[in-house]
Amino acid sequence: MSNILKTFIFLAALTGLFMVVGQAIGGQRGMVLAFVLAGGMNFFAYWYSDKMALAMSGAKEVSEAQAPELHSVVSNLAMKAGLPKPRVFIIPKQTPNAFATGRNPEHAAVAVTDGLLKLLNRDELEGVLAHEMSHIKNRDILISSIAAVIAGAIGYLANMAQWALIFGGFGSRDDDDNGAGLIGSLAVMIIAPIAAALIQMAISRSREYLADATGAKLCHCPMSLASALKKLEDWNHRLPMDVNPSTAQMYIVNPLTASTMARLFSTHPPTQERIKRLLAMAGRV
Repeated sequence: MSNILKTFIFLAALTGLFMVVGQAIGGQRGMVLAFVLAGGMNFFAYWYSDKMALAMSGAKEVSEAQAPELHSVVSNLAMKAGLPKPRVFIIPKQTPNAFATGRNPEHAAVAVTDGLLKLLNRDELEGVLAHEMSHIKNRDILISSIAAVIAGAIGYLANMAQWALIFGGFGSRDDDDNGAGLIGSLAVMIIAPIAAALIQMAISRSREYLADATGAKLCHCPMSLASALKKLEDWNHRLPMDVNPSTAQMYIVNPLTASTMARLFSTHPPTQERIKRLLAMAGRV
């Protein structure tokens, strides 16, 4: 099954979950209110995503004179992908990593760390930047924003259910089924947000796989990206980056160490599986 189809299925599942939970908890009015609140907050985050992500990472924009090789690679990839050249930033950190951001190709930016520039050769750098350019080409910021709106709306509905439960909004005390309704309400409040988060993370992982595949085709060398991912994974285990957890999903490899349980909610697929898929592609590109 292709990663594009998986993303569509996950988004459909997230939408279906929202409709079921919304009808059960808030009815039509509650659904509309939750969706509007979540949409408003995430629209602001989406519109200013590039500025917020770059500021939180400490990235500094660099000119072509300051980083000629970096600009050269970005320019070549943008031309191949048929995209406007994004702005180029360097993050003053020694852990090798990179991310792309921006609400659309016309407002995009790519950022790499000092450590990445020191660690990778040109082919590996091209592989990493091809992955990031693919996020821009595939409109992944938009897709993740849509998923965030729906998941956020489900979270608001769960909060509505909590307050309704506190103030006796679920059935009357004379209702023989009140006990069953209470159990059902508690289940919705606990399970629905967790299910929404799991689906949202699954969407993010499918987009990472797609960016790997698209990037490998863009640079015509899956082995370059596979080699870079191996180096980045090793170094991020040795020297984890101090980043805001809310921005961790943007990086090409997870900059935060994660426990086995936390991997279930990880926005990144296992790096070894990503490398395995790229090696399988190597004979077909």
